[in-house]
Amino acid sequence: MKTHTNVDVSELDKFSKLASLWWDEHGSMGMLHKINPIRFKFIADQVDVANKQVLDVGCGGGILTESLARAGANAMGIDLSSRPLEIAKLHAKEVGIKIDYRLKNCEEMADTHAKKFDVVCCLEMLEHVPDPASTVKACAKLLKPGGYAFFSTINRSLKAFLFAIIGGEYVLRLLPRGTHSYKSLIKPSELHKWSQQNGLTLLDTSSFIYNPLTKNFRLRTGADVNYISCYQKNL
Repeated sequence: MKTHTNVDVSELDKFSKLASLWWDEHGSMGMLHKINPIRFKFIADQVDVANKQVLDVGCGGGILTESLARAGANAMGIDLSSRPLEIAKLHAKEVGIKIDYRLKNCEEMADTHAKKFDVVCCLEMLEHVPDPASTVKACAKLLKPGGYAFFSTINRSLKAFLFAIIGGEYVLRLLPRGTHSYKSLIKPSELHKWSQQNGLTLLDTSSFIYNPLTKNFRLRTGADVNYISCYQKNL
């Protein structure tokens, strides 16, 4: 079996330290809990996941993975950070949801599970790996022909730097300081190029917009700052 090293140890350590907070809606992961319903709606508007084989790449503590499972998906979550993964397993057991969690990266899964999934989700993860193009390639490989890939990340732009990093981490403190590095952010054109190179066709892209008064998120057309895209694998 091939050995893959598309991992930033400092990023794993960062999220490992937050493991116990994954299911605290008012803690450091509160933003993920707020954004999860609308990112799940974006997915559900594209594909009915019920009875589908669905993979959540970089699942962390399982916030999205549980939403997919509750909607009837045969859900699997993979991550390379063991502590959040243990939290995910414990929480699923507590609430009585069956989810297959594995300590693996995307490239390793692609070697053994090519064309096995109807849906692959890779949300808020690409900006935390050294080679996001490799992750996109692996996600495409994991999909059955006609399957759906969902990617969400942050645009590398001045507006994104001001809103997502300065505003989100330092002013509003929606996330711990240092969560994101500007140089690791991903332009929509880059994500689109990697996806096209691997047989994926863009279906839709939307932005997450935060309202500091209501402290809630909504979706709108575009990819200004935080954005989510849906691709379909060519037949």
